[in-house]
Amino acid sequence: MQDTQEMAREALTRLGALKQGHFRLTSGLHSDRYMQCAALFEWPEESERLCRALAEKFSGQKVDLVAGPALGGVIMAYEVARALGVPNIFAEREEGKMTFRRGFRVEAGRKVLVVEDVVTTGGSVKEVIGLVRAAGGEVVGVGSVVDRSGGRADFGVPFHALMTLDATAWKEEDCPLCGEGVPIVKPGSRPGR
Repeated sequence: MQDTQEMAREALTRLGALKQGHFRLTSGLHSDRYMQCAALFEWPEESERLCRALAEKFSGQKVDLVAGPALGGVIMAYEVARALGVPNIFAEREEGKMTFRRGFRVEAGRKVLVVEDVVTTGGSVKEVIGLVRAAGGEVVGVGSVVDRSGGRADFGVPFHALMTLDATAWKEEDCPLCGEGVPIVKPGSRPGR
């Protein structure tokens, strides 16, 4: 099988998911590159192919349930769960706090794989991990399409990404693009940051 780094980079580039410019990331950091994985999830066959490749990275582990944060992890959790033959759920924000709604729950003792489209700081993933553990579930791993954390994301469980993207991110006060007056775009799913 084709190397996942190469496979993901080819698909994301072809679909226009890798964008260049001046972006405010969900984390609040600024970057000159942005992964808009929604461009991947527009295409069911591509989504299935990449999510199946990610599921294969966890094939040696028992997984009872796949969970992801809204919005980036909703379709992804579905596709990874489908590849693994298990149910899926997603967490979403309510009054700024991540929660399981819509009747979703994690039964005590269930082995849960947490997935997210892009990991930068890992904040949303950590919130979902906290929800799973608070419900008595056991997080057995974390998976993402893209790891742009520079290898710094540590979830205390195995973490696999299809692709690592080395993209510089700056705090607003250190951003050279702001200093040059380049207009900023907030393309993510959380407004106001």
